[in-house]
Amino acid sequence: MKAFLILEDGTVFEGTSIGSTREVISEIVFNTSMTGYLEVLTDPSYAGQAVCMTYPLIGNYGITDDMESGRPWPDGFIVRELSRIPSNFRCNGTIQDFLVKHDIPGIAGIDTRALTKILREKGTMNGMITTNENYNFDEIKPRLAAYATGDVVSKVTCSEKKVLEGPGLKVALLDFGAKNNIAKSLNDRGCEVTIYPAHTKAEEILKAEPDGIMLSNGPGDPKDCGPIIDEIKKLYDSDVPIFAICLGHQLMALATGADTHKMKYGHRGGNHPVKDLATGRVYISSQNHGYVVDTDKLDPKVATPAFVNVNDGTNEGLKYTGKNIFTVQFHPEACPGPQDSGYLFDRFIDMMGGVQ
Repeated sequence: MKAFLILEDGTVFEGTSIGSTREVISEIVFNTSMTGYLEVLTDPSYAGQAVCMTYPLIGNYGITDDMESGRPWPDGFIVRELSRIPSNFRCNGTIQDFLVKHDIPGIAGIDTRALTKILREKGTMNGMITTNENYNFDEIKPRLAAYATGDVVSKVTCSEKKVLEGPGLKVALLDFGAKNNIAKSLNDRGCEVTIYPAHTKAEEILKAEPDGIMLSNGPGDPKDCGPIIDEIKKLYDSDVPIFAICLGHQLMALATGADTHKMKYGHRGGNHPVKDLATGRVYISSQNHGYVVDTDKLDPKVATPAFVNVNDGTNEGLKYTGKNIFTVQFHPEACPGPQDSGYLFDRFIDMMGGVQ
């Protein structure tokens, strides 16, 4: 079946329908990872977006157990070529069946390199995936312009508190769309991890007397999270050590008076170099974000830059002055090949008093 990707600038790509055949409007973004498409599909940070994979062949090892959450979150999936006959000893299904099962529409057979160049040159924009060959762009255009991701954190967060038992330090993890590997990285280091819904009051978290607080990744514009930011300010004012990743990093910055802005096309992939400003060492990181903290508006009495993106100089982490708080924009729990930034979890454990 034919499918069409219609961008709000009027560009149209014709390809083949994959997954669900329903029509969808979403924000179109691209990811440069060569592997890890299942982790991308199940990353809650993609809620409200349709993902274009720049690597040309997707699905060749099928569906495995490498899930970052219990379900896929993107509104749509865009690929050059979809492998319909996967081969891997861990494979238990195809991407096509996975997309159909979860009602996610997609398009294959388009020039994903051309699409990526458009998004890099003009910036991220909204688009529609449809199988309707008789579409009318004049009717679609206002619908594309009106689309916004909205409050997607409420959509992806857990519905109730849950605990991963552990013999060591107690960590409260605020779930704004947390990837499974964040809790696992702490749990593997002996921590007991209590996962809280995103809108949990700071008083409830502090009453449990955690040794540390983890603020997770998540989707959307951090400025849409006003009530959550108010609670994070209360957590900042406590003396509990805090480690934050991605959206959590942005929310902590907003809670302490800094600012954020939307990037032209964001950072999404498993090959982004970040530099530790304290050591000068560069790490290859996994990233997924469309917003960034403005270091120009950062008060050094509150926080100072700790990491920087080597490619474009944007902020990748903050160290908070006089506080046991540090935050990063990238994903140290992910394994895009190297695992060397996992030491940040060990730093967090040291901040909480070390292994118990």
